[in-house]
Amino acid sequence: MGNTLKEMQDTQGALQCYTRAIQINPAFADAHSNLASIHKDSGNIPEAIQSYRMALKLKADFPDAFCNLAHCLQIICDWSDYEARMKKLVSIVGEQLEKNRLPSVHPHHSMLYPLTHDMRRAIANRHGNLCSDRVALLHKRPYTYPTDLSASGGRLRIGYVSSDFGNHPTSHLMQSIPGFHDQRHVEVFCYALSPDDQTMFRRRVQHEAEHFVDLSSLPCNGQAADRINQDGIHILVNMNGYTKGARNEIFALRSAPIQVMWLGYPGTSGATFMDYIVSDKHTSPLNLAHLYSEKLAYMPNTFFVGDHAQMFPHLLNEGHGEPGVDLSNVKPLYTDPVTRQRDTRVAGKAGGVPSFASVTANTTMVNGELHASSTERAGASADAATSTAVVPASFSARVASGELPPACLPFTVRSQYNLPEDKIIFCNFNQLYKIDPRTAKMWANILKAVPNSCIWLLRFPMHGEANLLATMTRLGVERDQVIFSAVAPKEEHVRRGRLADLCLDTPLCNGHTTGMDVLWAGTPMVTLRGETLASRVAASQLFTLGFPDLVAETPRQYEEIAIRLASNPALLRETKEKVKRARCMSALFDTKQYALDLQVLFQKMWARHEKGLPADHIAI
Repeated sequence: MGNTLKEMQDTQGALQCYTRAIQINPAFADAHSNLASIHKDSGNIPEAIQSYRMALKLKADFPDAFCNLAHCLQIICDWSDYEARMKKLVSIVGEQLEKNRLPSVHPHHSMLYPLTHDMRRAIANRHGNLCSDRVALLHKRPYTYPTDLSASGGRLRIGYVSSDFGNHPTSHLMQSIPGFHDQRHVEVFCYALSPDDQTMFRRRVQHEAEHFVDLSSLPCNGQAADRINQDGIHILVNMNGYTKGARNEIFALRSAPIQVMWLGYPGTSGATFMDYIVSDKHTSPLNLAHLYSEKLAYMPNTFFVGDHAQMFPHLLNEGHGEPGVDLSNVKPLYTDPVTRQRDTRVAGKAGGVPSFASVTANTTMVNGELHASSTERAGASADAATSTAVVPASFSARVASGELPPACLPFTVRSQYNLPEDKIIFCNFNQLYKIDPRTAKMWANILKAVPNSCIWLLRFPMHGEANLLATMTRLGVERDQVIFSAVAPKEEHVRRGRLADLCLDTPLCNGHTTGMDVLWAGTPMVTLRGETLASRVAASQLFTLGFPDLVAETPRQYEEIAIRLASNPALLRETKEKVKRARCMSALFDTKQYALDLQVLFQKMWARHEKGLPADHIAI
């Protein structure tokens, strides 16, 4: 009963069932593990750890409980017995793959562990096969597809499928893409897998897409796939992958002739039903093509996109936001879907974000209460509390969430976050699960080499703070060199990044959305490039912004770059000024041009298909 209720999203009902099962039989290991999964999904990590440990105490050979416990410990930076834990986890996954079982490690977590690339791809493949097995039970006939563009008046029909059209990092990144497509050549459909959250993020996508279809009220994947196929979609875009809210069964049913992975999931689907993955030469070079089941489709710059120029134009203004600074004329660039001017620049050419001075439209203020915005998905905690006393009372909930820009630049100084005025401030605003012992050691080496420095992190979750502090202390870092702040609403989260001097990226899994956030704040970022997609996104962002010298290839080089910048105030100031200027000059934040490039990439996919050619690596 508990599993059924959990499947129906009745978390409270499932929790009561599992709790009752344990009361009846305290030695029921599976019930303890199931209860732990409810706590984990709810962000109650300490309770989840306790229940998983009880399950393992009752049943030592319990792969699911062990791997989920390992993920919980990763979330809170508990690295006790780390090497032994990783060794056992790799052994468990290896044995499960060998026996053709569904691995106990989720595809989205696989990049966090020292698995081989073949293992990661195989894990994804097993989950893709599971989706195919489920839809096979529907016994549906294969769909027929349009063979040309005649039925759509010569336009390519693109369908974006996502559960994240709303207040979610994915929408923060791509909300303007549907409206920036050139309707003379493409017809945009957006298929929502989640109900309307009443935010302007949802409203913008809904209003600017030519067609917006809410599939959340259509729980049958077969019926959802029928609807998409009836719309005559040429290219169907999977924006979820294996993240929360995904319905990959729709793609397993092959409701469109070409199916593409894009943006929302940092890895391969491993699935036979996905044809392409949108990437770029820095994120997914051809020598790493074997990591992917899909063919690589290269954007001309970076595959990553951010709508920061539309959401946070006020952050192009200099200064701390002293009283008297009036930015009441600021409005997100091109925000009005009615009056928005469609750009006809040639795809492939990097344009630029219009200068701050060119933004003249008035801002509409909407009243409401403050709330914290969503942050990156995996490992999220209930500790998404807003910071205190730093968001002006005049802010509405829509301003705080980033749906509207503020009428004036809020006063923002280091003292509001207990940051020292006279020290070099390194920062990292990722969730703590992205930190591993190697990263902590590199950060410790940097902090010790730059004594007049500290690192600014988030309590995300708060239960990781004590563990990370203890580790850094053992590594020889002074206690006052590590400073934690609470998670903040989206606008404040981005704005306060300008208080830092240098961002130290997490090599294990980069800051993706947070990387864009800190760069838009005008703060340089140092990254160490790995081999997985998740470990190469920051490098792609930096190359596109024009800072290849901030991309390291070895841990030692990562430390050297950070130490060199932090030890040379003039060089650090110069680098920060270059980052600020590059925001408006490079392609990184040019969402308009990105949309045009993306549709050209889709058109190349269709051109191959129309000629009867199979999917293959392509680029523009």
